[in-house]
Amino acid sequence: MRFLANENFPGPVVQALRERGDDVAWVADDMRAARDEEVLARAQAEGRIVVTFDKDFGELAFKAGLPASCGVVLFRLTGSSPNQDNARALAALTSRQDWAGHFAVVQDDRIRIRLLPGVQEKA
Repeated sequence: MRFLANENFPGPVVQALRERGDDVAWVADDMRAARDEEVLARAQAEGRIVVTFDKDFGELAFKAGLPASCGVVLFRLTGSSPNQDNARALAALTSRQDWAGHFAVVQDDRIRIRLLPGVQEKA
């Protein structure tokens, strides 16, 4: 999978995804302090799924009319430790392959997912 990890996304999860063979660009590596709009534009240009803890991306994703190759996964985890949240984030991201074209919210006990505007449901 091709992900774009927002600056606030945990480094250990980025590393674990890379070790699995996923193509993960990380804003903390080469776009520090980039505005959310810039991060979303990069995801569009590179066909990546944004993974973030920043809830502003929900509104932005719907306004931007992201192409079907993009998506946003918003994490709203409340674990008792960073390690627990990192494990949940990794488990969620590796549990499915259909993030593209969707806006998803990952919580401790569930994943809510919906199509982005303009993206056609697959038959």
